[in-house]
Amino acid sequence: MKRKNILAAMLVTLSLISTGCGTSDYVQSIQLTSTGSSSGGFFNLVGADGTLQLLTNTVYHSGKTVPVTTSVTYQVTTVGTQYDQVTPLPPYGPDTVPINATGLMTAKAALCTWINTAPAGQPAIWEYTGYYEVTSTYHGMVSQPVAIGVGSAADPNSASGGCGPS
Repeated sequence: MKRKNILAAMLVTLSLISTGCGTSDYVQSIQLTSTGSSSGGFFNLVGADGTLQLLTNTVYHSGKTVPVTTSVTYQVTTVGTQYDQVTPLPPYGPDTVPINATGLMTAKAALCTWINTAPAGQPAIWEYTGYYEVTSTYHGMVSQPVAIGVGSAADPNSASGGCGPS
């Protein structure tokens, strides 16, 4: 009788252990977002010394998200031109739009990556002429890209003198 009880207890234990196999959670992707100014999903660094807070989260298989902003590295690529559609964007760096260790991106250079396509006297219709494309990397996983325009300089073709949506 004792052997049957021991065998039954061992089978129950084995059953409980095996039901937990294959259910461990794992990082499925990395998600990069921003809490700054946005116009239709396009982010904009507004004004001299304007800032955007970049946020990176790990997204687990279970749907759980965990912030990892201070544990990522950022890659930035320039795309397009400034508002005149001729002058290239300066390369990313400490004198243009640096990103610090907490994910804060700051407009240091006077740049305008927007153009107002509205007819004279009409409300502005802002379109990108260029942007900085940012991704974050966490343990070898790369986030989706986020496009960030810069409106830290005056646009001489704008009736308000400003550059880009605010």
